Amino acid sequence: MFHEDDLLPLSGLEHLVYCERQAALIHVEGLWSENGLTAVGRDRHAKVHESSVEVRGNTRIVRGLRLRSLELGLVGMADVTEFHLLSGQRNNIDPSGYTSLQGASGLWRPFPVEYKKGAARKESGYEVQLCAQAICLEEMLEAEVPEGAIYFGESGHRLQVLCDASLRSRTREAAHRFHKLVSADITPPAVHDKRCQNCSLIDLCLPKASHKKAVSSYLSLMFEDIDDEKTP
Repeated sequence: MFHEDDLLPLSGLEHLVYCERQAALIHVEGLWSENGLTAVGRDRHAKVHESSVEVRGNTRIVRGLRLRSLELGLVGMADVTEFHLLSGQRNNIDPSGYTSLQGASGLWRPFPVEYKKGAARKESGYEVQLCAQAICLEEMLEAEVPEGAIYFGESGHRLQVLCDASLRSRTREAAHRFHKLVSADITPPAVHDKRCQNCSLIDLCLPKASHKKAVSSYLSLMFEDIDDEKTP
């Protein structure tokens, strides 16, 4: 379990899974830069967080819910958390996985919804971030959160995500790597590939130049070791 002072931003998991260097530039070096894609995403998240609670039939919609997990060592804010009412007619469902809500009768199951820009697509970082929200909700509310969804603004499509054992394992491993990265206080060398073209930090990261420099340094060290071996 982590201490309150050790909590890291939950949003950093998406950065880490996408690129560890990007995560370090943001969360170790404190760098940030926007492009058109990140600006659209920021505005959309701001609009999502404007409202608080809405009721639609048997669903309560909470926007901007604060999240925390001492197990993962993460803190953040959910875009949208839906609470689905356990109907009295659904006798085949175990009510122990549900929770009560202040000011509302009945039992409810949390269902996190993460908002993303662009068209619907599977992204490991998105799934890990959503699963981390589910784990936070389970820890905070003592409820079961078996699934959630990622909503894509451009297409208006919801991608359902099952928080199964495999995804939970990947999420816990990512949280561990995130804490290890920040604790080490070292930014990994750049790896220039197709991910870089959509990264808002490309002008700060300089992946082509940084990658060449890292390779050059590695080769220099390697040849130094060879020379040392040859020296009698």
